[in-house]
Amino acid sequence: MLSAALATLLGAWIVPASAQGDPKRGEYLAKAGGCLACHTEEKKGAIPYGGGRALKTPFGTFFGPNITPHPQAGIGRWTEADFVRAMRHGTRPDGANYFPAFPYPSFTKIADGDLRDLWAFLRTLPPSARPSRGHDLWFFFGWRFLVTVWKWFFFTPGPFVNLQGASEIVNRGAYLVQALGHCGECHTPRNFLGGPKRGRFLAGGKTPEGKDVSNLTPTRLKKWDDKDLAEFLTTGQTPDGDVPAEAMGEVITNTTSQLTSQDLAAVISYLRSLPPIADEPR
Repeated sequence: MLSAALATLLGAWIVPASAQGDPKRGEYLAKAGGCLACHTEEKKGAIPYGGGRALKTPFGTFFGPNITPHPQAGIGRWTEADFVRAMRHGTRPDGANYFPAFPYPSFTKIADGDLRDLWAFLRTLPPSARPSRGHDLWFFFGWRFLVTVWKWFFFTPGPFVNLQGASEIVNRGAYLVQALGHCGECHTPRNFLGGPKRGRFLAGGKTPEGKDVSNLTPTRLKKWDDKDLAEFLTTGQTPDGDVPAEAMGEVITNTTSQLTSQDLAAVISYLRSLPPIADEPR
């Protein structure tokens, strides 16, 4: 019994090198996941990842939490297992549900190794003492136990599975779009319960504020060649000299323009492989 206890204690101190995350790679994954935007207040001089960004929805306003390693205000007391549980299952360390404004229906698909690297990166951030702000939601939409019912209908936990018959580059693009990039969270229309309309994946629609969200299937993208699309996702310039809306402009600045040329090509290849879906009637 003593030897078993000693082994457990030593195991807590000695972590195999293979189990250690790579914070530098995690920083790249955080950019690919757009973490900065949702977890940084929208004002000059805001502390990166210190929380406070508002997201207005038909259910009320959500505020991105502080995810720096501060022990009280942030996630400094979390374990890696707590982080994986949040990303994979949408569950807080105390067992309560996260609201799906946190895009865990997409993040659940992130590979174990990538989650480990993301966690390693978050541990390197300067701690911010800014407390996370509570959400401002309408009536019973703030009851977390009701999210369990939502999960029954709209959430399938588990890592990304390669698309059968697809090439390596298309599968890489699918992973970036479906998991890390969580593009479907904005580009897939939703029903009155906030659940995605699966048959219209990435086919665009409206934001909670009523603004148009682009159709990412070949229905819309066939008008652009790969060079045009890569230029747009890197600089924000369309072939006719137009610029994207503010939200997409931020995605380009913080996320798609930060991708390697290989990953950007993979995203484009995957989007080209999607079945074309017509725009929803106005």
